[in-house]
Amino acid sequence: MAASYHARSNSLPSRQHPIVSQIDENLNRLRASQSASTSSSIGHNLSGLQDLHECVDVLLQFPLTQQALDQEKQREMVEELLDGSLMLLDLCTTAKDALLQTKECTRELQSILRRRPVISVLRDVEAVTISVLESVLSFISGPEAESKSCRWPLVSKLMHQKKVMCEEEQKANEILSAEAAVRSCTKSENMKHVENVQKELQSSELSIQDLEEGLETLSRRMIKTRVTVLNIISC
Repeated sequence: MAASYHARSNSLPSRQHPIVSQIDENLNRLRASQSASTSSSIGHNLSGLQDLHECVDVLLQFPLTQQALDQEKQREMVEELLDGSLMLLDLCTTAKDALLQTKECTRELQSILRRRPVISVLRDVEAVTISVLESVLSFISGPEAESKSCRWPLVSKLMHQKKVMCEEEQKANEILSAEAAVRSCTKSENMKHVENVQKELQSSELSIQDLEEGLETLSRRMIKTRVTVLNIISC
């Protein structure tokens, strides 16, 4: 069965036909970039898929192509491909829903960071944390370490080490960068730091928006191709 998928009917456009060459070129490019992991490279692949499906739609308009698909001996394979197209459309919808949820979370975080009180809350949390840590250090150190000046450097050093660890995290893509920035923000009262987090979130939202648009266009292309094939075999 697998080999029959690669067999070409004599009724199809020849291997030298420009549209067949374009399909092969698009397939090779997409196969070579399947390991894409950033939003820009994934968006590029989505654009390539759109081009590929557009070429397939052109191929399906050829009378000889339609005759080949409408043959009784090809019916079973065509129906399998149509079932596969439904699965791909469902997968595309799932990906769009996941991106929508991620974008909503990103916007919610942006909204929270725009509210001035959140800075006050973070500062209060930090102050209480320092107070509790000081009491712990006082308990451990005993009466010989009564003054804050003896205890504060250790607390400060611990907080600085955590901050450095957060800032040294590598950024795999825009969404992960935003997540890392938000985690780091909870440990800082610096307004500049908060502004940087907002920029990371804005960048993440734009990346998600691009991927959403790419998936939506791809979905329309896939539906168009499916309708074309259905029309061919139902005539």
